[in-house]
Amino acid sequence: MPDAIVAEGLVKRYGKVVALDGLDLVVPEGTVLALLGPNGAGKTTTVRVLTTLIRPTEGHASVVGLDVVKDARELRARIGASGQYAAVDEYLTGAENLELVGRLYHLGTKRAKVRARELLEQFDLVDAGDRPVKGYSGGMRRRLDLAGALVANPPVLFLDEPTTGLDPRARLGLWDVIDELVAAGTTLLLTSQYMEEADRLADKIAVIDHGKVIALGTSDQLKDQIGGERIELTVNDSADLETARQALSSLAVGDIQIDANIRKITIPVTDGSQSLVDALGRLSSEGVKVRDVGLRRPTLDDVFLSLTGHEAEEKVGEDDVTVKELAR
Repeated sequence: MPDAIVAEGLVKRYGKVVALDGLDLVVPEGTVLALLGPNGAGKTTTVRVLTTLIRPTEGHASVVGLDVVKDARELRARIGASGQYAAVDEYLTGAENLELVGRLYHLGTKRAKVRARELLEQFDLVDAGDRPVKGYSGGMRRRLDLAGALVANPPVLFLDEPTTGLDPRARLGLWDVIDELVAAGTTLLLTSQYMEEADRLADKIAVIDHGKVIALGTSDQLKDQIGGERIELTVNDSADLETARQALSSLAVGDIQIDANIRKITIPVTDGSQSLVDALGRLSSEGVKVRDVGLRRPTLDDVFLSLTGHEAEEKVGEDDVTVKELAR
């Protein structure tokens, strides 16, 4: 399977600030790669380099075999991008927004109109297509923005925080649309702050921190890196948290985490079911009353916390990507 996206040793500096520090990526054709990282890790900078909107300070990258610097103009006609915030003109109708993008891509007026109607139907926006976008819901705006990224039928699509701000129902709907695009052969690189989104959509996940890829693999591979299962339990009385920690310390194969605000203890273990039985027996012997208890595998949140030392955060301060920039 040929590689649709290749980045080697990407460095991007803004004065003394290093946004990318030798980043490497490979995305095979027809697959989905999710970029996860904390605030300021370099996710959006990576997308902007790969979509030709900024030049790397060092290193090189190619998309569909075209160099992002030397072949920038040609490449822009072969990719689509949708940023964190819907880049639509709320005073135009949905159809007019898509026709505008089509003309920017030099499709011609007639073809732009036809393509706009095709996309309105694909994204279930036919009934709203002739209404001004200012009356659209957040989910409708996101669908229209994604439709705009597909006007030129790009083989590679970049989505930067595609479902930020959407309610759960709208997010699930957009995931279904993305699934359809990938099933049709589109290569997708997306950034996300939602762990379940990466788990649901991505063939592989790259965790970025301080401008470097610090882990790469499938969701299961990344979870296996930190290993084992977790016992999660909540005690009735916060005064029992330390007693519980001491009673369970010899069962743990890593650090025990305590959230005193909700009286919750998380214990990494092996042989989960037997460890759970042992844990409950020890707590009963110590007179610790348990309100709730469960056994689970690591989540991507656990992976992220283990690899970076902090939880994922919504990014701020990084420039957004818009399809209109690409079409210029």
